[in-house]
Amino acid sequence: MSLLHDRVLFIDGEAIILDKPAGLPVDAPRDGSLSLENHLSSLTFGFQRWPLPVHRLDRDTSGCLLLARNPKAHKRFAAAFEAGTVAKRYVAVVDGVPAEDSGAIDLSLKKVSTPAQGWRMIPAKAGKAAFTEWRKIAEKDGRALIVFTPRTGRTHQIRTHALHGLGFGIAGDPVYGSGQGPMLLHSRFLSIPRGEKPPAEATAPLPATFAAAGFGQELLEQARL
Repeated sequence: MSLLHDRVLFIDGEAIILDKPAGLPVDAPRDGSLSLENHLSSLTFGFQRWPLPVHRLDRDTSGCLLLARNPKAHKRFAAAFEAGTVAKRYVAVVDGVPAEDSGAIDLSLKKVSTPAQGWRMIPAKAGKAAFTEWRKIAEKDGRALIVFTPRTGRTHQIRTHALHGLGFGIAGDPVYGSGQGPMLLHSRFLSIPRGEKPPAEATAPLPATFAAAGFGQELLEQARL
């Protein structure tokens, strides 16, 4: 049985929300290593169709990932993401402590690529609009636990906004941070509106890597997140 079978946070006839483990890419990597695709056949739960991911989480990001169980649902959910009506909350540990307790980051982003570094996202006036709200939850040993609420869905948005908006990279980020240790970025909450039906929504528990860094689940529960 798939390791993901026991990581289902929400399921009904249209949707599955998975707690994706860090290290598992959503799309099949060029190196041929395992991805979400290798697990889809074990996530049918009695349906003939394999569920399909509606959005993406980076390989090293854990937490809530939405799968659609039929093509009509996939189309509706994708439209909700495009329209910005999906509620998302992420938590991350950053390598520094912001002076403020909360704020908003409004930095347009564009993709650049160099032979030496590969591709990455950078702030650019000519880029696509990107907006993220943030709040500091706790601090310890020169690091801070931050909740990020993105209002747009750009590639690497939270990772680039943490570095260029807050001034601190996410702990363990191999592209925008130190790259030392696991990347501490987690999709904590996801809610997809469905008209007259209740939303498909779930909250993913914090991985053990956060507790090992001194930021446990109880901090989010105290903050009611």
